[in-house]
Amino acid sequence: MAPLPDYSPKQLSLGPLEAEILNITWELGSATVKDIHDRILADPNRELAYTSVTTVLRRLTDKGWLACDKKGRAFYWRPLVTKQQAQVIKAHEQLQRFLAVGNPDVIAAFADSLDEAASEQIQAIAQRIQAAREAREEQ
Repeated sequence: MAPLPDYSPKQLSLGPLEAEILNITWELGSATVKDIHDRILADPNRELAYTSVTTVLRRLTDKGWLACDKKGRAFYWRPLVTKQQAQVIKAHEQLQRFLAVGNPDVIAAFADSLDEAASEQIQAIAQRIQAAREAREEQ
């Protein structure tokens, strides 16, 4: 996985519609309100006002997920982080919240409750951390 990016959105929490629109923007790279609205309405079971898409795009911009560029008369929204960077940022945030518990007994009890697959995954993570530390020491 990639390292923690230099840039992080101001607010990480996203509602379901915000997440859906952000995913569409990642797929398209850059999109107008119409592009996103059309994509959502491609599902015949969906109804969503054009203005709702505009509102959500503005919220995502305020939260630091998107930037808006004007080209001619059209506004294009583009992501400020890639999907992979967003995953790294969110994972880091979750890990920081978990470690903020700060009580080794609570963390040990959690680790003790893991099934074999999760324990193997934790072991693989520990090995990668050790390899990263050793690589830093060699530099």
